[in-house]
Amino acid sequence: MRVIQLTTTHLKWLSYITCLIMFLALFGGAVVTKTGSGLECGNEWPLCHGKLIPAYTIGSLIEYTHRLFSGLAGLLSLASVYAFWRYGRKQKDLLVYALLTLLFVVVQGGMGALAVIKSQSAAVMALHMGFSLIAFASSLMLALGTKRSLESGEEKDDREPAISRGFRNLTWITALYSYIVVYIGAYVSHTDSQGGCSGWPLCNGEWVPELTGGVGIVFMHRIAAALLFLLVAVLGHLAFWRYKGLAELRALGVSAVTLCLLQVLSGAAVVHTLYNERLYIFAALAHILLIAGLFGVLCYMSVRVWQLSKLKK
Repeated sequence: MRVIQLTTTHLKWLSYITCLIMFLALFGGAVVTKTGSGLECGNEWPLCHGKLIPAYTIGSLIEYTHRLFSGLAGLLSLASVYAFWRYGRKQKDLLVYALLTLLFVVVQGGMGALAVIKSQSAAVMALHMGFSLIAFASSLMLALGTKRSLESGEEKDDREPAISRGFRNLTWITALYSYIVVYIGAYVSHTDSQGGCSGWPLCNGEWVPELTGGVGIVFMHRIAAALLFLLVAVLGHLAFWRYKGLAELRALGVSAVTLCLLQVLSGAAVVHTLYNERLYIFAALAHILLIAGLFGVLCYMSVRVWQLSKLKK
């Protein structure tokens, strides 16, 4: 019997495919939320109205397609854990990324199933979105980490300049804070508070509106997002100008600033298309996918600055 040996190239492509499927699962979850298709299969899971193949309605197909991609993401994350444990265990950080991907795929899948079987509060549903984001970010870190390992090798770290403790801490704080902003944004969506503030950047024609009901929730999200943009802008500026010898870190900084700026603009687009159903769905989906990319970049950047900071004696 022939034993298949996986090379680093095979591991790289496995990590890429896992990340892609995780992205599609995250995208599918966003479509389910924004189209209100979450209960199109009734309170049944994993079947849809008692059938393996659902009825051909748009809502049920959206929900079931999301379930299929989530299941496929789980299988691929399990395969990644085995592959990196069996053939790439020397790269401990890559194995950790694979384990985190599997863990949070299982957690978010379980929460999704519970949400179908029994209605959950807006706060719990926002956590479901947050765990999905961590699962995607972990798979992105796995893909980027494997790519870096293949292109340069870990031995190169000994010749790379070290990262200051202050910059490392700023990166960690920004990544953690971005997750808080994501949670608030998800809470806005699951409480149907999007219409709390009309207009952008003003809220109902005021810089500081009366903070009642949905208005207060949306305004809190806007303030949190503005602070996140400032943090990312400072982080990107320092990464680009202070660490000119680290092309990877500069690229991550530029990517973070670009994604955050686009995220702000997509938030404005959500507000201005709120009552145009056809345009709103595209703006809302872009808003979710951009923050997913930003969070993933910040998470990977957090790990890299930690690794580089250890070089400082």
